[in-house]
Amino acid sequence: MSICVPQGIISLDNILPDEPLLMMGAGPVPIPAKVAAANGIVINHLGDTMAQIIEQVKIMSRYVFQTENGLILGVAGPGSAAMEMAVANLVRPGDKVLSICNGFFSSRLAEMAGRLQADVSKVVIEERQAASAELIEQHIIRTQPNVLTIVQGETSNTVHNAELAQICKVAKKYDCMVIVDAVCTLSTMELAMDDWGIDAVITGGQKGLSCIPGVSLVGFSEKAWAFIESRTDQLRHWCLDAKLAHQFWYKKSYHYTAPVSGILAIHEALRLVCTETLPLRFARHQRCSKALQAAVEGMGLTLYVEPSARLNSVVGIRLPESIIGKELLSTMSNRYRVEISGSFGPNIVRIGQMGEQCRTHNLFRTIHALGSAFIDLGHKLDLPSGMAALESTLDDLR
Repeated sequence: MSICVPQGIISLDNILPDEPLLMMGAGPVPIPAKVAAANGIVINHLGDTMAQIIEQVKIMSRYVFQTENGLILGVAGPGSAAMEMAVANLVRPGDKVLSICNGFFSSRLAEMAGRLQADVSKVVIEERQAASAELIEQHIIRTQPNVLTIVQGETSNTVHNAELAQICKVAKKYDCMVIVDAVCTLSTMELAMDDWGIDAVITGGQKGLSCIPGVSLVGFSEKAWAFIESRTDQLRHWCLDAKLAHQFWYKKSYHYTAPVSGILAIHEALRLVCTETLPLRFARHQRCSKALQAAVEGMGLTLYVEPSARLNSVVGIRLPESIIGKELLSTMSNRYRVEISGSFGPNIVRIGQMGEQCRTHNLFRTIHALGSAFIDLGHKLDLPSGMAALESTLDDLR
């Protein structure tokens, strides 16, 4: 039997909308023109040109991660692949792992450790709350873990573990390595890998860095890398074996065919971060996120998380009982061409404030679309007051 040629296949030109959606959800985010252009280039993944690009990616990454001597590796995969590389290389079967679980993605780290046959203890944090260093120290004393996993920002419910630096300090006190998921936070807010004593930092390209999905980065501390090199057991992952990846990233040798276009794209994304500088980038993100939050509250809507535990890079908005989340998202995207995100459980919608999302023209368009969609669905709110709050907050924080 022969397989027939598929019929009815149409080109992307006939599938993609004439007017692209403004992507203001929890990721991916809009990408700058330089990043998009780089993503359209293919070169030899083992040539001298690629070697020069890789060297610059490592230098720029060390600045963004804020590490002097940390070892940077790229991953051909999403942020979750970077998570798995960090866990697989720092967690051995039988090791004790303490996982701080604020929500969906922090719990994924615990699941990954469990699949490696680690002895995993979960600290489930109350919904909408951040983990406290005092609580975590009690659990460290009780369980004596080899590794602690935690997110800086829980994308799923917009919680920020604001005491991350103190938690890392506590872990160091008990000689416990720390893996931090910074997928939605790196380059949007302060994270100091060396000063805070973090052993592995994970990020994906498609959020704060304003790069394409599918290419990610992991930073390992000197202590973490010494541990990885000391392992004598054979890793169960081949693609995610850090010692094999090291051959490509530091020895100009073959591991697997690198995501050439993605590496070029992340080079340009990192270059733009370095050109802007981290202090200015942090300030831009905070200004835009605070203005967005003020606008949401100015309209009469309620933010999901209290300020002390609120994540700036992804903002959660409670939905009134009369509003169905999918209908709101559909109205915003179909009628106003703005896309935001639903949730992983809570009755909220989420608006991203990462990288290129943090531009004032994007904020005005998003608030107009959000407020108008609520009104279209029969919910009364004060859209003019929200727009005024957005403008005044932007002016106040200028």
